[in-house]
Amino acid sequence: MSDQTDHPLTPCPASPNCVSSMATDTKHRVEPYMLAEAAEDSKGTESSWAKITTIVAALPRSKIVEQKAGYLHVEISSLIFRFVDHLELAAEAGTQRVDVRSASTLGYSDLGVNRKRVEMLRAQFKDAGLLQ
Repeated sequence: MSDQTDHPLTPCPASPNCVSSMATDTKHRVEPYMLAEAAEDSKGTESSWAKITTIVAALPRSKIVEQKAGYLHVEISSLIFRFVDHLELAAEAGTQRVDVRSASTLGYSDLGVNRKRVEMLRAQFKDAGLLQ
């Protein structure tokens, strides 16, 4: 992706309702997604990003609020109370790394929902052959 973003992901707050691959503490840390396709193959990377976008857009009650080359920001509403969580994905230019952040807008605890979402997406991306 020649237009990959240098979009920094928002840091997680102190509360346990956020996970991020940019976090340094274990409470908030998740591993980044590592694309299977070589970074030198820009068409392949763009194809991977398009597939990632399609999978994320298919999440129930999700709405893409910002989409740029190498960056995706999605709002996801909870089923019953319609609380909004924010999911961000950012491809690191020149690498196979895709950083991820998922956070609740309200409340102190998310009961692990954001971590589960990130890992569920990891499994879906892997099943689609997108990750190493």
